[in-house]
Amino acid sequence: MKLEIPFTWAERHPILLDRFFYLPGHYDHREKIFPFFADAKPIIIEYCSGNGQWIGEKAKQNQQVNWIAVEKKFERARQIWLKGEREQILNLSVACGEGFLFTRYYAPLAVEIYINFPDPWPKRRHAKHRLIRASFLQELLRIVRPGGKATCVTDHPSYAQEIGAEFAKCPEWKFLFNINEWPDYGRSFFNDLWIGKGKAIHYLSYERI
Repeated sequence: MKLEIPFTWAERHPILLDRFFYLPGHYDHREKIFPFFADAKPIIIEYCSGNGQWIGEKAKQNQQVNWIAVEKKFERARQIWLKGEREQILNLSVACGEGFLFTRYYAPLAVEIYINFPDPWPKRRHAKHRLIRASFLQELLRIVRPGGKATCVTDHPSYAQEIGAEFAKCPEWKFLFNINEWPDYGRSFFNDLWIGKGKAIHYLSYERI
């Protein structure tokens, strides 16, 4: 199995291959609809998918739903795609690119959103790189209809507080809970890593109203 982007950097543009959506950087994006799936099943989107362990298992366990893994780093996104190909997870697509741009210009309507272990960018000068900001949450409102859920997971206590503060800026997101245990949430590389180091995991959940 081989995954190649069929053009040079100079020729770059968004393209949907076989369940792999490539979203190039440094490109003048325009809103466009892509057929991520051939059927009309509800869609769940995971951001910061890493190596795809969490979403791969969820997609296999929940065939009645389509899943999109959003991962910025190409090699990680490629790894998720390869997992889907090897295991024939036909209800899983991958979006390789920056999460904010994907949401603003290309993301389809979704019934649920999961953001698993986003980079906390702990240094103040790097704060602008954090995904979960009010501007991103406003973009999510475009694709999540009332009643839809958004769940964020982090091991970083100060980032958990900031996530709560950013959601509070968007009254359309209703706070549901902030808990430290969710036994059947699912495993991922970072979940196992931080639990193994004795860190508490923060699960924050919101409803679109």
